[in-house]
Amino acid sequence: MHRLTKAQARRIAVRAQLLDAPRQTDLLAVVGRLTLLQIDPTAAIAPSADLVAWSRLGSAYRPAHLQRALEQERTLFEHNALVRPMSDLGLCLAGAADWPAHPRTRDWMRDNHSFRRDILRLLASSGPLASRDVPDTCVVPWASTGWTNNRNVTQMLECLMMRGEIAIAGRVGRERLWDLAERVYPSGVPIPSVDEARRLRNERRLAALGIARPKTTVMPMEPADVGDAGEPALVEGVKGEWRVEPAALGDDFEGRTALLSPFDRLIHDRLRAQELFDFEYALEMYKPAAQRRWGYFALPVLHGDRLIGKVDAVADRKASVLRVNAIHEDVTFTSSMAKGVQVELEDLASWIGLDAMDAPCGVPSSSVAPSSRRRS
Repeated sequence: MHRLTKAQARRIAVRAQLLDAPRQTDLLAVVGRLTLLQIDPTAAIAPSADLVAWSRLGSAYRPAHLQRALEQERTLFEHNALVRPMSDLGLCLAGAADWPAHPRTRDWMRDNHSFRRDILRLLASSGPLASRDVPDTCVVPWASTGWTNNRNVTQMLECLMMRGEIAIAGRVGRERLWDLAERVYPSGVPIPSVDEARRLRNERRLAALGIARPKTTVMPMEPADVGDAGEPALVEGVKGEWRVEPAALGDDFEGRTALLSPFDRLIHDRLRAQELFDFEYALEMYKPAAQRRWGYFALPVLHGDRLIGKVDAVADRKASVLRVNAIHEDVTFTSSMAKGVQVELEDLASWIGLDAMDAPCGVPSSSVAPSSRRRS
């Protein structure tokens, strides 16, 4: 049983997420270590997948690098709103042939067998295609009280993706392009059993998180727990057992300041963030403006091994200004913290191609050097 202080646990988590110093230099290595980048359409500043990559790689990263890896080199793939390394494809497809497990979805696909066949034939002859280019020939419409009601084409495309029959070949803007899986994925990918894939995913997830609970609240899209991967650990002042990645143990640590996406895996498990970092956070873009504490798309601030606040900012592209509405200090910023946040904000504005940063009193507004404004 490993016994860790909170500071040791935090540093394990920060190192595992590649948020220590120095910055990383290779996108594929970053995604390979993190295991995923979450795709979210919100772009108050920049899309989340790009923000996560920028936090690790800095301004040398370009969104075009991610697009090239996905659509040309095929070293990464998109599946269920997550970008993953192509080397993890087998883990993703384990059990796909038996999907879905939910009776309602299984019955809907059975009733729409001809619809499924129509889509596969169309993609075989004309793919890749956007969903709007696929005729709706469903027999039984998809019924829902939410936004998916009667969105039959999108529902069937996503079901076929989950079954490994089709894949996302690329995007035009935010719109996904669909094609037969055999045209997107490499051939001969070994697919482990469901149990073996679960074990390997738990090990990969723990390596990416550094420290995690063996069992925790169910999370959408990707679990936050790791089963019996790694080794058991206790964290001083925190109840219950953790699992720790043995390779992550050690005291060597060089921190830096980083601005994080609200979907960043360092803070995505809000309970873990509270227990290890004493950090309270919620994504507030779905709340009325008057009820927000930190802002529409507030960026958590990491300094060293501590989460120290949130930055409420938005990219005003018409004016070419990064507008910083507020900087919420969870702890009183030292001069080092304040300087680190300012440098990151200036780099962020430069990276997304804005001319200036407009900040609240106490953080100097600044112009961005024209030579550094390049993003594609």
